[in-house]
Amino acid sequence: MDATPNAANDETSIRYEGWRIVGVCFLLATFGWALGFYGQSVYLAELQRVHGWPASTIATATTFFYLVGALLVAFVSEAMRALGPRNCLLAGVGILAVATVLLGQITSPWQLYAVNVLLAFGWAGTSLGAITNTLGLWFDKKRGMAISLALNGASFGGIVGVPLLVTASNAFGFCGATIAAAIAMLLLLAPVILLFVGHPPHRAASVAPGSAAANAPPSTRIRAQAMRDLAFLTLTIAFALGLFAQVGFVVHLISFLDPVIGRERAAAAMSLMTLMAVVGRVLFSTVIDRLNQRLASAFSFLSQGIALAIVINFHNDALIFFACALFGFSVGNLITLPALIVQREFDPRSFGVLVSLITAVTQVTYAFGPGIVGWLRDISGSYSVPFYTCMALQVIAAVMIMVRSRSV
Repeated sequence: MDATPNAANDETSIRYEGWRIVGVCFLLATFGWALGFYGQSVYLAELQRVHGWPASTIATATTFFYLVGALLVAFVSEAMRALGPRNCLLAGVGILAVATVLLGQITSPWQLYAVNVLLAFGWAGTSLGAITNTLGLWFDKKRGMAISLALNGASFGGIVGVPLLVTASNAFGFCGATIAAAIAMLLLLAPVILLFVGHPPHRAASVAPGSAAANAPPSTRIRAQAMRDLAFLTLTIAFALGLFAQVGFVVHLISFLDPVIGRERAAAAMSLMTLMAVVGRVLFSTVIDRLNQRLASAFSFLSQGIALAIVINFHNDALIFFACALFGFSVGNLITLPALIVQREFDPRSFGVLVSLITAVTQVTYAFGPGIVGWLRDISGSYSVPFYTCMALQVIAAVMIMVRSRSV
């Protein structure tokens, strides 16, 4: 009598419904990162071309987008709890679609800031906080693998989504491209969310009187306690520093490599880095639940520091491509690992709130990465100083991630 329910809730079974949710989240990440994260580089170029606005004006609006998104993502877990995963994901997709269309309609800078607020709401509902909270409702033992596989969509969004957005802009103009992208997202994502995202398998138990979830402390108390917890603070600060360095380096990579190996090879190096992010995620997903995840994080930070040292000091094409591949191998895992460490080290009832809080803090931090790297480059006259600074931050992050309270 109990065999069927047990099989239905077996995360190791290919027939488990949670793996369909992973597929939905993969598509969600593809469009979320293509239109919300990687798309920012396309928007900057197209808005400059169409309106002739200074790059600093558009880039400042991009930082504003990241900051607003960071504030919103801290509350994704509450929204998920109040509205349910299906409604939250549908809202995120709908808002992202509307904001994308409006980007092609704006005529003045103040409108760009207003649309970026709307875009930030869509980003919060389709990016890391929404995906990890959703998968956390379906997975426990295989949560690491599920999150890693789903977030490959983020890399796929960079590999495929951005070139398609550029191609569409050339063919239909920026306005036409934003409309086409929004329609494609709605047509693909809305049906699969409606079809596959239902009630999580443990929802009935989770809300039963006396259950763990029913006795969960308020979100405000969870956040307050976390900010006094050494293990949580070292985790959050380490990834904030690491992602600051990672995003700052990635955004400026083509500008740095263009005079060194040429624009075409620089673009190829960026593609290799993005491809290696997928490879790294897939390989890690098979073993990450069995590893010491803080140690794996430290090695990831250090490998990126080594890659930065090679890029700065050697102008050999082969070494540069090797360094970009080495750096890229950890790019995706640095996004995935915080949620997995939270799952292992902290109260399961706090998972959604703590993941959203870490995501918010790291996003606020890395929002300033590209600007500060550019500022240091302008002051020093080369990329050596900012990239050495990024390398130092990665080393500090590697040391800090290994510090935790004895009780953990």
